[in-house]
Amino acid sequence: MLIKLRRYSSRPGWITYSYISIKSRLTYCYSAFLLYTIRNSQQPIANCQLNPYLCSVKKRYFLYFSYKGTAYHGWQIQPNGISVQEVLMKALCTILRTDTELTGAGRTDTGVHAMLMVAHFDLEYSLPSKSAFIAKLNNFLPKDIAVLKIAEVQPDAHARFDAISRTYEYHVVLQKSVFSNELAARISNRLNFESMNLAAATLKEYRDFTSFSKVHTDVKTNNCLIRQAEWIQKDDEWIFTIEADRFLRNMVRAIVGTLFEVGRGKMTVDEFRAVIDHKDRCKAGVSVPAQGLYLVDIKYPDSIFIKEDQA
Repeated sequence: MLIKLRRYSSRPGWITYSYISIKSRLTYCYSAFLLYTIRNSQQPIANCQLNPYLCSVKKRYFLYFSYKGTAYHGWQIQPNGISVQEVLMKALCTILRTDTELTGAGRTDTGVHAMLMVAHFDLEYSLPSKSAFIAKLNNFLPKDIAVLKIAEVQPDAHARFDAISRTYEYHVVLQKSVFSNELAARISNRLNFESMNLAAATLKEYRDFTSFSKVHTDVKTNNCLIRQAEWIQKDDEWIFTIEADRFLRNMVRAIVGTLFEVGRGKMTVDEFRAVIDHKDRCKAGVSVPAQGLYLVDIKYPDSIFIKEDQA
């Protein structure tokens, strides 16, 4: 199917026509080309018979959601396994009826959960009703992924690079529980959480956490600023909360595994410090199981959000 576009030429009295195909997946490519032409043209568009949304300015949205990571190969799209990103993008494409890229605030490994994750996507129009969009999107998603809210942000805002802090929790149970097999790590032997908290407090004194990073990563620096690191007891669980400006690959699970060595009496607080000073992953403890790890919060500067009365 062809749709005719009428456009006034720079020559007085001249009118030119062009045609655009909306057949199948070519729609998106042609529409993007048309939008680029409209935005960059010196000549006015007199009569656009396409969807008027195509003549609008790009809108960027932050999508806030949670997921239980048991069934997924992490957040990022994988060639040989289903991921949270893949499932969410398919739902978005179905509702918006166009290919939609979703860029996450970071990555989580296989089996890791998120109480709150953020990703951004772009539209060529404003959403008429955010609450209706959230409800519709949740209807398309499986029971282990839930959209929480959506917020319009500045066109250049980035879910990953604009984040100023991230918070993780690691959940531990000391007794067998049929309800927490996939949601917490079970530790059979007793741990000295007082000693573990003394060791955890020293993390805030350091910047280079090479000892807790997965080797052969593509990051430029292993420096992180840790603002909080502590164990607290909540009912039958012990929860380790850690907040930092950024995290390295496998960092939280490696820290918790090394703190377990302190809790078992196999490592002193001074020896824990020495592990960090060595900047050697082999000196740290083993990584703990993924099912106990949760991404729980991501913070952004207020300046990147567009207020409702400005939208």
